[in-house]
Order: sequence, then structure tokens, then C-alpha cells
Amino acid sequence: MFGKIKKYLSSHQVTKGYIFAFLATLGMANVYIFSKAALSEIHLYQFGFYWFGLAFIWSLFYVIFSGKLTLIKSLNTKSRYLLILVGFLELFAAITLFISIEIVENPTIVSFLSNLTPVFVAILGISFLAERFTKIEVTGILFTLIGAILISYSGKNDLNDIFIEGTGYILLSSLFMSISVIVSKYRIKEIDPSLLMINRIAYLFIFFTIMMIQSGKSLEIPGAALFNVGMGSVLGPFLTGLAQFSSLKYIEATRTMIIQSTRGIFVAVGAIIYLGVFPVKMQIIGGIITIIGISILATGKIIISKYQKKDRRRN
Repeated sequence: MFGKIKKYLSSHQVTKGYIFAFLATLGMANVYIFSKAALSEIHLYQFGFYWFGLAFIWSLFYVIFSGKLTLIKSLNTKSRYLLILVGFLELFAAITLFISIEIVENPTIVSFLSNLTPVFVAILGISFLAERFTKIEVTGILFTLIGAILISYSGKNDLNDIFIEGTGYILLSSLFMSISVIVSKYRIKEIDPSLLMINRIAYLFIFFTIMMIQSGKSLEIPGAALFNVGMGSVLGPFLTGLAQFSSLKYIEATRTMIIQSTRGIFVAVGAIIYLGVFPVKMQIIGGIITIIGISILATGKIIISKYQKKDRRRN
């Protein structure tokens, strides 16, 4: 049975890409839950040190025993510079993400607002890949932006407090992540996804190690926090990182993003069960609108290309 599945996947690369994207979605959903639980008990520096330290151990074992580590020698100069660039982009994206998770009470809100990443990816695609927006895609972007505004609305009329605290960090995280996706997609055929994964984790582990030393924070953390960090380090930096970069190898960046935009649903369920936190009605409506917007954005070109093919056949 497993032999048949393996044979099917080897001949259906797109399907393999979708599976990796879905695994990344599930993994990232758990990141929001376990990181929020851990950050409620320990400092951000302690969290990052253990989270990415453990993730580095898992990823190092993987690249060594899979033989992927030897691929570093075959990388050309451009690919090595790209690893450095992606490392810094992922560093900023992760730091701002976890700051927002620490600040915002409900991780579901952070997850829904992170759906702005595909919008940034699409805009950057125009700037760097000479892509153009169709009317359908513009509609998708507008839906996503409207949904994001509803999610981040604090319910207050004062201009200084109109958006919930932490919204700016989420926007920064989405921006850095979208740039990383575009850059990674540019040379994904030349760099193995596992190298991108461990490269990202290494940068973050080094950063938080330096911050731990400078701040003098204690290495001692509660058992519950260590459990949450341990679980999250496997499902997040390791599984999600590997699956996300792997999906980019087989399908377009936008299609990867649309699948991952549904993670808010899984985060909402997990937040209710594990954290006992419920999103308000406005945030749920906004989250659903962002998912609809991303769906429209990702399928816009596909729909138009189908109509163009039909017209060519008729003519």
C-alpha cells in the first residue's frame, strides 16, 4: 500500500506540493497555540532559546541522517548569499511574530491577520516577477484587507487606540515572511528545503542565545513551559519549516499561501480547547473574509487561464 502511495506521489508532483502545504498549515497552527501557552509563563528570550535550540537539534539529526548536510558543499556563491539573506528575513519575521503572539491575548487573531502575507507576496510578485493583477485578484486583495481591518479593530473610536495592540508587529512579520517566500521561491530548485529549514533555525537560535547571555535570564523554566516549547519546536520550526519550503519546490508560492491561510480555523479550535480563549464575533467574521479573499486571490489567474484556453479552442 505504502509503495503505491509513494509511486503515485512521485508521478504527481503537484499533489505532493499540496500535501506539504497542508502539513505546514497544521504545524503552524500548533505554533500559535504552544507558543502562546509557553510565552504566558516565560520570557521571550527564554522561549526563543529553548524553542529554536530544541528545533536545531531535531533538524540537525534530520539533515545528518538523511545525508542532506553534504549538499552544502555543492551550493554556488549566489545560493550561499541567498541563505544568508533568507536567514535574516526569517529572523525578523519570527521575532515580530512571537512578539505579537505574546502581546495579543488570542493567538487566533494573530493567525487570521497573518493572512496578509499572500497579499504582500502578490504585490511583491508584481515588483520583482513582472506579474500583473487581474480584476478577480484585486477583488481578493480587497476582501483580505477588509477582513484584516475587522480583525484588528479594537472597538474603540479613538484614533490612537483604533487597532488592537500588536497589530503593527503582525504586519511586519507578514512583510518579512512574504519577502522570504519570494526570495526562497526564486532559487528553490537549487537549494534543498532542509537546508533552508536548518539555516532559518540556526539564525534564530544564535540570536536568542546572544540575547539570553546579554540579559542574564535564567535557564530554569517551569515544566509546563518546557513541555509546550518541546512540542512546539517539533511541530513548528522543524515540521512547518521543512514542509513549507518543500511545498514551494512543487507548487506556486500563492497556492502554498492559500492553503496556509486556513490555519486560523485550526488555531481557533486549538485556542478554545487548549487555552480556553474565544474570539469575538467581529474577529471570526473578519477571519472568514480573509480566507475568502485569499481564495479569490489565489484562484484568479487559474480561472482566467481556463477561460482563455476555452476561447482559443473555439477560435
